[in-house]
Amino acid sequence: MFVHRTRVLQISLIAIFSAFLVELVFGLHSNSLALITDSIHALLDCVVTGILLLAARMALKPPDSRHTYGHGKIESLGGLFGGIAIFLIAIYFIYESINRLQSPPPTIIPGFFAVIGGAYTIGVDCFRIILLKKSIKKIGGTTLKADYYHAFMDLGSTLVAIIGIIFAAYGFYSGDFLAALVLGGLLAVLSIKLIYKTAQDLTDIISPEMVNRVKKIVANTDGVVGINAVLMRRSGETTFADITISLRADASFDLAHEISDRVEENIKNEIPRISAMIHFEPSWENVPVDAKIYEIANNVSGVMGVHNVSTHKIDKKTFASLHVMVDRQMSLLSAHKISEMVEYEIQHNIAGIEHATIHLEPYTVIPDNFEAEDKASELKIRDILKRYYDVKKIGRIASLRFGGILRIDIDCSFEKNATIEDIHDLVSEIEHVIRSEFKNAVITIHPEPS
Repeated sequence: MFVHRTRVLQISLIAIFSAFLVELVFGLHSNSLALITDSIHALLDCVVTGILLLAARMALKPPDSRHTYGHGKIESLGGLFGGIAIFLIAIYFIYESINRLQSPPPTIIPGFFAVIGGAYTIGVDCFRIILLKKSIKKIGGTTLKADYYHAFMDLGSTLVAIIGIIFAAYGFYSGDFLAALVLGGLLAVLSIKLIYKTAQDLTDIISPEMVNRVKKIVANTDGVVGINAVLMRRSGETTFADITISLRADASFDLAHEISDRVEENIKNEIPRISAMIHFEPSWENVPVDAKIYEIANNVSGVMGVHNVSTHKIDKKTFASLHVMVDRQMSLLSAHKISEMVEYEIQHNIAGIEHATIHLEPYTVIPDNFEAEDKASELKIRDILKRYYDVKKIGRIASLRFGGILRIDIDCSFEKNATIEDIHDLVSEIEHVIRSEFKNAVITIHPEPS
């Protein structure tokens, strides 16, 4: 896009420079002061177009450590300088028109060569206007718009010069200066609009409609529960958006990342040439109390795991209970301090919690790969299970050893009509007996109906 823009400006620069040479040569040959003046204006336009070309080329540079948003603002800066140049030239036109209206008629009347030189410049200006208009419609750009206005100004000034030559030849001396006065006023208005727009771009202005459009897209994305800050700015033709969204606090990091990716994709599908950066923050609104407790407890230093979180109310007071795992080698005093911190954080961050009961458990890291099966341990466990008449059938026993850790997985069948409460009590008793025989054992008993 930027490469196309610089190529168009190069063609425009070559075209207007050729018009300068033709007007200067033909103006000197025909003694046309109007044509010589217009050639000087064309030379000035060459300088302005050169500045716009330089600005567009600098905007091509990729982002660096000092310009993390790229160099697109340089194009707006070039458009601002171009607009100021147009305004100054328009003011000069107005001043010169008023001054010449009050001056005596010229003694030198230009000839046919002056009209030919002006006609060539008109052809060049029409070519530039068509080229720039098509390019602006296709790729946009403030530098192209500034040069587009310059081309119109060149066309108008050349027409004024030719009209002045013709009027002067027929004795209507003041006609060209009146036309120049109108042209100067029109160019002044156009240049002020261009200056205002590019100055606004440099101050990072963004339309409220664009911001509201982005907010609507974000709000309609599944999983987003709130929209916080939406910061937007333009650099060249690219719009940068920095958006902070709220997600449910109990959402996993993977889910949060997936939602933020979906937000970014939806924005890019709806709005062209936009670069969106999505940040997500947790929101506890409409999140169950149990999930809040789980998250708070897990973030306490020293806590290695949380499970069995539950809450209940009595007389409008909320009581919580949870199992917290800590280092199995930790002393009771240190573990108790952690449980006190867990309770404090829960009561401090959740209003209405009267008391939190913390059940401390030793934490054991279960490795992914075990060294070998422990057949001797399996036989010993089977003998323990045979002592319990409520165990109707002993299924698979897997006893896997890794260093000093023994992982024991047991399948047992019990009376199918027994309550889950009775089975849980029995399973807990069996686990306790097995654990007394095997230190550093992680035991899982899977009960099945017989």
